[in-house]
Amino acid sequence: MPIVAAVIAGIMFGAGLTVAQMTNPRKILDFLDIAAIAKGGWDPTLLMVFIGALPMMFLAYVIQRRMRRPLAAPAFLVPKPSPIDTRLVAGSAIFGIGWGLAGVCPGPAITALAPTSGQIGSVILFVLAMIGGILLSQFFTASSTG
Repeated sequence: MPIVAAVIAGIMFGAGLTVAQMTNPRKILDFLDIAAIAKGGWDPTLLMVFIGALPMMFLAYVIQRRMRRPLAAPAFLVPKPSPIDTRLVAGSAIFGIGWGLAGVCPGPAITALAPTSGQIGSVILFVLAMIGGILLSQFFTASSTG
């Protein structure tokens, strides 16, 4: 049952990203180009996507707090808060810079690998770089703890 729930959630997530055009790097770059506000070329439509997600997440949070356990898992896996440290700030900066330069976020990048996206060439390079970054991160994390 957990794998079925994961597949359904993944399909819904990918469909939502596609409908919101978050798989389109040009759309992302037009949203992130804050300098374009003065020129009238800024695209605020993704802001509406984020704002629209807030009530849904609030509702999900309220429902989750009232449930004893999830429907498709033995327990909720809620991460504990951790302090803001150098690793978190550096990782966030690298993520943000990569997102801004490429105009692609990891979730939408996976969705954009679909042959119908029309962007598969540029996205493959991004996904390969993302996988390389994940492997490098695991290497450095393992070597710093070992």
